[in-house]
Amino acid sequence: MLVKVLHNGNCSKSNAVLEYLDENGVPFEIINIIEDPLSVLELKTVLKKLNENVSHIIRKEEKLYLEKYAGKDFTEDEWLQILSENPSLIQRPILIKGSIAMLGRPVENVKFFIEQ
Repeated sequence: MLVKVLHNGNCSKSNAVLEYLDENGVPFEIINIIEDPLSVLELKTVLKKLNENVSHIIRKEEKLYLEKYAGKDFTEDEWLQILSENPSLIQRPILIKGSIAMLGRPVENVKFFIEQ
């Protein structure tokens, strides 16, 4: 089954997962979330597949987060809009296979995901 990878080319962990998938012959499709940001609806779909809330995918160590969003109280919908407008704040990579998804970190966890 084709694995979709929500990817940021500037992210070493994201690049490592792509390398792992390639080395293991796993068919995948790259979705560059920086060049083609996800809509709020697409983010909701990803969260449903992850079975998580939005706080699970926010990069809280990111400079933009620390400078602009840390310590502020936003609703789930507000966060979805913020992430749609600022895709660098989204944890990556996120792997999607059918109706399930996972954060591709650490890369060791990817093996179990692709074997399901």
